[in-house]
Amino acid sequence: MATPTTTTQRHMEYESQGFGTQVPFESLNECGTYVCNWSGHLLRVPDDAIKPGRSPLMTIIGAEPLFLTKISNDPYIVLSKARILAANCDVHVNF
Repeated sequence: MATPTTTTQRHMEYESQGFGTQVPFESLNECGTYVCNWSGHLLRVPDDAIKPGRSPLMTIIGAEPLFLTKISNDPYIVLSKARILAANCDVHVNF
């Protein structure tokens, strides 16, 4: 019989996969779903978006570094789940 997973265990597994990690926009190198820390907007990053030589390459330039918080490896996660995961990371949502 399988042992039920506790909330603490799920949280530790979530963090061990890099979710909730803040990364500068210019260092983005993994597909997944991110929340923009400066606006709360959802950013979906599919595999094709980060492959070398792919186009269009997106650049955002600002006076301060722009950070993203990764909430999932799935770039197509449903919005209701994305909102819950962002809330679990204490990230403001605007989607």
